[in-house]
Amino acid sequence: MLSHARIWAAIDRLAERYGLSASGLARKAGLDATSFNKSKRQGPDGRDRWPSTESVAKILAATGASLDEFMRLIEDTERAGRPKVPLIGMAQAGAGRLFNEDGMPTGGPGWEEIEFPEFSNERVFALEVQGDSMRPLYREGDIIIVSPSASVRRGDRVVVRTKDGEVMAKELKRKTQRSLELLSLNPEHPDRVLPLSDVDWMARVIWARQ
Repeated sequence: MLSHARIWAAIDRLAERYGLSASGLARKAGLDATSFNKSKRQGPDGRDRWPSTESVAKILAATGASLDEFMRLIEDTERAGRPKVPLIGMAQAGAGRLFNEDGMPTGGPGWEEIEFPEFSNERVFALEVQGDSMRPLYREGDIIIVSPSASVRRGDRVVVRTKDGEVMAKELKRKTQRSLELLSLNPEHPDRVLPLSDVDWMARVIWARQ
């Protein structure tokens, strides 16, 4: 799959292969020296900026590399560049002060890592489902990838941690300036209404491995 991150990683690797920096490759191809700067790969609104086909054609001509060679760099990046994200259990998520103010894990003894299947601009980590509170959608042992930086809307599935260390997975019904209204995924578990002042963080479920 051609993703934004893989295309840019392939351009970086092409530059390295020919003994150039990203800016050196751009100059050699007759482009502005800042064309491939990391700061140019996202717009001011955070949206991805993709290199144009013209830019790719120019760097291939400048280096003498073939399109097949460039595609192999993309494939190599896919195989070698899958990011790893922290994997923790739901019980661990509720224990101690293991998260920073942004809702991301700060590390812990014996934590594992897993490969995340796609590149993402979001901050993410993985949780292993424990218990039956998320049935029938997710079962014990399933892995969910959650992001505390992703925007959350009504109907999204979320994981919420309270300041008392309780961790729950629910569906967001409503968020007001004062409270969160959460629907239970498992009808045998109650819905919840939490004062925002009691919420440590909320993270959207963006992927699951079952």
